[in-house]
Amino acid sequence: MRLKYVLSEVMVGLWRNVTMTIAMIITMAVSLTMLGASGLIYVKVAEMKELYFENIEVSIFLETEVTEEQKTAIQAKLDVDPLIESVTYVNKEEAHEDFEEMFRDSPDLLSAIDPEVLPESYRLKLVNPQEYQAIGEQYAEIEGVDQVVDRSSVLDKIFKLFSAGQNIALVAAVAMAVAALLLVANTIQVAAYSKRREVAVMKLVGASNWFIQAPFVLEAVVAGLIGSLLGLGALAGLKIFLFDGALSALQGLFAPVSWGEVLLAFPLMAAVGGLISAITAWVTLRFYLRV
Repeated sequence: MRLKYVLSEVMVGLWRNVTMTIAMIITMAVSLTMLGASGLIYVKVAEMKELYFENIEVSIFLETEVTEEQKTAIQAKLDVDPLIESVTYVNKEEAHEDFEEMFRDSPDLLSAIDPEVLPESYRLKLVNPQEYQAIGEQYAEIEGVDQVVDRSSVLDKIFKLFSAGQNIALVAAVAMAVAALLLVANTIQVAAYSKRREVAVMKLVGASNWFIQAPFVLEAVVAGLIGSLLGLGALAGLKIFLFDGALSALQGLFAPVSWGEVLLAFPLMAAVGGLISAITAWVTLRFYLRV
């Protein structure tokens, strides 16, 4: 009987302040969508960093006039370097073959490049790819070395861009969450005020605190859960129209977002939406009703 009464009061309360309830649900949905999106971005950036660092290569390009003695000395140093996992020597012919493969769609450029122009190089696979800077410091000034090149500068810019987007999404989610919590508190206050006489009677007849507070708290929890469902729908839309649509051509650069990852974000969104709404409602009632 008590459970039936509490549930009926929840439905009545949600309908009584329907406009504020809708505003609360929409704001909660937007904030949870931003939270879920920022979580997905965080996971994808971490995956891309790991993938790129695992496949990063450092290339040591030799001078055009490098001597055999200099190449021997460089090779000997590379062979005993504890930072290097493997070394691959690339001569001029192999460098030209790689160049042809890279620019196979630009025949004019290929015809203008003589194989003798391309430098010899050593391609290094590192034990710890994040120590690429140490390689540059060690080999840049050695005789016979023209330059040490890696993709770190480009990757650092990409990761900084992704991290900035992640932080912006997280800040926006926090801002929207604050707005949602204020709406929850305001909605609960209005609901409690509209039922102030009923609450007073219930207190007089000895109703317990949890029995009086339960309908209000559950109203906030229901709104939070509905908001999380709408947030899940928004994340699904982002996957379909953004990641699988507008950004589909960049799948080789960006780690793809799977449906499993989208669905795994829902429990977090529902937990945050429901729990935060419940805590906000409970705290509001403690200060407003003094029960």
